[in-house]
Amino acid sequence: MKKYGSYKSIKKSMNEYTFILPAFLFLVIFILYPVLYNFTLSVKDANLSNFVSGNAPFTGLENYTKVISDPYFKQAAVNMLIFMVFCLSLQFLIGMLLALFFNMQFAGAKWMRALVLVGWMNPVIISGSTFKWLLSGDNGVVNYLLMKIGLIHSPIAFLTQPGIALFSVTAANIWVGVPFNMILLLAGMQSLPLEIYEAASIDGAGKIKSFFTITLPLLKPTISILLMMGIINSFKVFDLIYIMTKGGPARSSQILPYYSYELSFQSYKFGEGAVVSVLIFIFVMVFASFYLHMTQKEGD
Repeated sequence: MKKYGSYKSIKKSMNEYTFILPAFLFLVIFILYPVLYNFTLSVKDANLSNFVSGNAPFTGLENYTKVISDPYFKQAAVNMLIFMVFCLSLQFLIGMLLALFFNMQFAGAKWMRALVLVGWMNPVIISGSTFKWLLSGDNGVVNYLLMKIGLIHSPIAFLTQPGIALFSVTAANIWVGVPFNMILLLAGMQSLPLEIYEAASIDGAGKIKSFFTITLPLLKPTISILLMMGIINSFKVFDLIYIMTKGGPARSSQILPYYSYELSFQSYKFGEGAVVSVLIFIFVMVFASFYLHMTQKEGD
């Protein structure tokens, strides 16, 4: 009887593991293996001639030294920082304002909210192509309107001028990300208990004071999630830049993901391209670990 009971226990455990097997295989094949392969590739001199054969010589940390000392890497890292700071801050600010607006009860709120979400639901290729057309220096709508109202006398090269191209791409990415920020913040606001606001109103607190003393503190978990996801998503932006500027002019709008693409698929330096991906991965993992540690500490 003891052996039969043990057999039933093992069979039950096997049945339970069978349910998680597809998810486990998915993680191993599509996440763990590519990450490990990328780490392996980053310490090899992999190029077009030896990549397919798999005979790339081991070079250790030489690729890391080359990439970190490359001035183009430093320029891409600075652009990445500028791009990320502007996107995170403005996406959050505009998203918060829209969330506060749609948190009010008025006719047509649902329809207007649905229209705002269009920018987030659209494929990036559509958003990028639309902004490329709007900001075109030859026949762009933005230049036409600015000249029509007399703010400028000649077209501005939004996408081909070094000092402006990065901010043009940033504006497009802000437009793509604002709806996501708005919907999460709005959901957070609508989950807050109304009794707290009623008590604050009785104590004489106005709407502005209630926002800073009640809404913002209670939305801290939601804001933290938005910050973490915003940083991760910033390191995933590639298609928008590829469509609008291709990293130009003169690499002025090139950020780290596009720099990695350029090294791997234009210069065919697969090892150095893998290094950039590894550095991005390490940064995101360190930040995510720090975030989880801080949230766990606050929970305790």
